[in-house]
Amino acid sequence: MCGVAGLLHPAPAGSDTEAAERAALDQKKIARMIGAVAHRGPNGVRLEVGSGYAFAHARLSIIDLEGGWQPLHAGALEVIGNGEIYNYLELIARHGLAPNLATGSDFEPLLHLYARGGPTALAELRGMYGLCLRGEDVAPLLARDPFGIKPLYVRRTGNALAFASEPRALLVGEQPTVEPDAAEELLALNYVLGRRSIFEGVTRVAPGETLDAQGAPLAPPPLGPAVSRIRAPEPTSQAAALRRLDTVLEESVSVHQRADVPYGLFLSGGVDSAAIATLMARLNTRRVVAYTCGFDAPGASDERQAAERVARALDLDWRETTFGAVDFWRIAPEVAWALDDPTTDFATLPTWKLGEAAKESLTVVLTGEGGDELFGGYSRYRRALRPRWFGGRPAEPQVRAAFLKDGGAAALARWREAARPLRTDLTRLQKAQAADLATWLPDDLLLKLDRCLMAHGLEGRTPFLDPEVAAFALQLPDRWKVRGRQGKWLLRRWLARACPAANAFGRKKGFTVPVEAWIAPRARELGARVAAVEGVRAVCMAGAVETAFSHDAQSASRWPLLFYALWWTIHIAGASRAEAAEAVLGSG
Repeated sequence: MCGVAGLLHPAPAGSDTEAAERAALDQKKIARMIGAVAHRGPNGVRLEVGSGYAFAHARLSIIDLEGGWQPLHAGALEVIGNGEIYNYLELIARHGLAPNLATGSDFEPLLHLYARGGPTALAELRGMYGLCLRGEDVAPLLARDPFGIKPLYVRRTGNALAFASEPRALLVGEQPTVEPDAAEELLALNYVLGRRSIFEGVTRVAPGETLDAQGAPLAPPPLGPAVSRIRAPEPTSQAAALRRLDTVLEESVSVHQRADVPYGLFLSGGVDSAAIATLMARLNTRRVVAYTCGFDAPGASDERQAAERVARALDLDWRETTFGAVDFWRIAPEVAWALDDPTTDFATLPTWKLGEAAKESLTVVLTGEGGDELFGGYSRYRRALRPRWFGGRPAEPQVRAAFLKDGGAAALARWREAARPLRTDLTRLQKAQAADLATWLPDDLLLKLDRCLMAHGLEGRTPFLDPEVAAFALQLPDRWKVRGRQGKWLLRRWLARACPAANAFGRKKGFTVPVEAWIAPRARELGARVAAVEGVRAVCMAGAVETAFSHDAQSASRWPLLFYALWWTIHIAGASRAEAAEAVLGSG
């Protein structure tokens, strides 16, 4: 886990003098770029400048603490990457790579596989990554993992292509500008869709995509992990499906635990994290460290009681942290800074606080992201399966429209295009799952997890988002995902047996963060401050922001607007976190 930055020149320099001048400029540029994402790699930085390229790597040491420094080399090839290749030991054994390895790094086997088979080597990887691979006689390529767990961004800069783990590294020393459509998507949907980032000129590498040194796709755009892995259900019994589920989940959790540093998990009161906790307790002889965040606010949904019940049943080393009003005002500008590629999801707040707490004893945490998308957990999936006369409707996001100049219509239209499956043989439930795996998951949930943990130099891992787990889950019959008023039916059946304390078939409590309770007492004052921010005025109707902060009926709009005001003040206006807090939040 780390931060990466690089420059790729498609054409060689001219004379020796020109080459030397370009190398000197690249050295200076790449040092500034990696400095912008140094929080991702607190263990140290390595730079390498060569003919036609410049690489920089800020390392968070996880595997092979002494020898895993990047860029890694094997013959004429080299790789620089952010992430983990969990099945590196299996790849070494399967292909007989051990005699060729110079390190114990999980990324080095990729070089030897690429030397043998070219880009097809990427299909063998079981992990999360944003990487660049090049060689003396091999054209550079950029690649991102199929689920989009790890970020990777590109930008044209002069005649070169720059890439990095976060947009801030591509904009260092410049005045960034906001893409208006992207800002509208952020406020309407909670996140920015697809390849485009919120910054003009900065593009995301799509999940599962590979690009050349010009930034062009090396193959047609991928169908995405959802559509490519969905196949017709295989005839099997429920008992056989439960046994297979146990096997694939245990194998995934096992490889996701591979680390030479302390690891644990985030435990909520829900099914997904309880499933991960159950398997970690099974696989470890030591007590597994688990962190839970609860909320100190009247009427707040608090998961600590359910999490503690699971922790005691599994004999976890359970640690709780509390999020209250003081935390809200302190952490809001920190989250706005961390999310240079923003999401207004309020779950960023407790995720940041959990990362702050866990970094004191852990370097790696396992989390439950992906369980709802793969096994059919969201209530919108159940609504999509109902007939229209019984309240059924498409599994589309709720658009915040009251304060946007076009009412959010354009953002919703773009979401529908991004979520449209490229196959026609899917059920309504599979289409809804495919839409979330293409949009909500990489553009919101995984972005949130990456930024809020990497701000603390902490690695987050997602065992549900594994090729083998996805291949199993996405081919399940709809009736084993959604049944009656509950989703994740097969996963619940498994958990009910594996950990009865989890109350797998108990009524699900919607996850919420009580931001409105903390904002409400100061709503009018905050509304005036938010409305005064230039970036907010650019996308919102005149007077609409003040209305949102003065009418309780629109209170759900307050946090997205407050967050965007903080974000814009930091990332566009160039204020520090303290300055942004003073300007937007005042003395609260």
